[in-house]
Amino acid sequence: MVNFKKIKLLGVFTAAATLFAGAAWAGPTWTFGPEDQGLLKLDYKGQFQLNVRDDGAEADGDGTATEFNFRRNRIALVGAYGSNFGLYVQTEFMEDNNINTLSVSDGDNSNFQILDAVFRFKYNDHLNVWLGKFKYNMTRENLEACEAPLTLDRSLFIRPSLEQSTRDKGVAVWGNLFEEKFQYRLEVMNGRNDAAYAPASNLRYGARVHASLLDPESGYGYKGTYLGKKKVLTIGASYAFEKDVAYADAANMTDAVDFKAWSVDLYFEYPVEGMGTFTFSTAYLDCDLDDAYRGADPESDVMGINGEKNGGYTKIGYMLHNLPLQLFARAENWSFAELDGVYDQEIDWYAGGLNYYFRGQNLKATLQIANTDFDDESQNDDFMTYTAQLQVIF
Repeated sequence: MVNFKKIKLLGVFTAAATLFAGAAWAGPTWTFGPEDQGLLKLDYKGQFQLNVRDDGAEADGDGTATEFNFRRNRIALVGAYGSNFGLYVQTEFMEDNNINTLSVSDGDNSNFQILDAVFRFKYNDHLNVWLGKFKYNMTRENLEACEAPLTLDRSLFIRPSLEQSTRDKGVAVWGNLFEEKFQYRLEVMNGRNDAAYAPASNLRYGARVHASLLDPESGYGYKGTYLGKKKVLTIGASYAFEKDVAYADAANMTDAVDFKAWSVDLYFEYPVEGMGTFTFSTAYLDCDLDDAYRGADPESDVMGINGEKNGGYTKIGYMLHNLPLQLFARAENWSFAELDGVYDQEIDWYAGGLNYYFRGQNLKATLQIANTDFDDESQNDDFMTYTAQLQVIF
């Protein structure tokens, strides 16, 4: 006898899976409501690290710094009701990290936050609306799942100007066209949105498109590697704009400047039977603040690592066909308008390492060696960073 209730429930699970985009089906799932139309899933994602840097410690700052810490420590709830409505809420606890992107520091910077809180409405594959706090669309790198990167993590320098987080609050409309070969995204986000410091409290507008020439990447998020389960060739481009975002002359509150940024990217992964899986990814980002750093008294926020800049990365990977071992390498070059008192500073960043997958992305060990090289060493010394990481997802 056919069990129609089970068939209907299976259909709800299948439809709701698209609302769970970007979340691994690792944790327990509950059903609720009339005819079990509602779904709720709980998962935990953690990345535990040992970092060693050959610079930044001891009285003279030239000693080796060593630290155990969390890279990510998250609990997430994913909900769906029927095939159209979804909710994603994710918390994160960040420990006091003393080994930072370009420095070793002291002090307590631990915090607990709501990292994501987004309501998802899916009309069909062509039209989705997301509302709340979630990842903005400026770069592919930001949209790649933190638990499925090719290398240890995303670029340390990819965050666009005046953004202090990988998330923002706002609304995004997106969808897939032409049998999921083309994807569009339009968004309105807070951006800087800080009336106490900015010339005006304006919103940031963004757009992104991509074309998938092989297997589609049809979700809101991407992956840095699909572990040989897909053949992917995707070309993407992004643009964002925010008017009157900062002052070039903060003392007199004059010379307001706009934020403009664009990015292009290419991602390729291809499994070859009997040989393994090859991955290639590259991107370029340009963030323009109308040369505010050259103003009479520029705001500090228009300079530094998240100020005016341009640069990009190239990363490659190879996964063995008969062993869950993946080798990777990464090279980046960035030009900063001003960084630590040095104008037109350039950084070359290189890294190499391996991933070993015990249970796919749900249990993975990563080793990485990275070199940070400053073009002008008057304020910063070159350094090496060695990282061992264990990732667990439940």
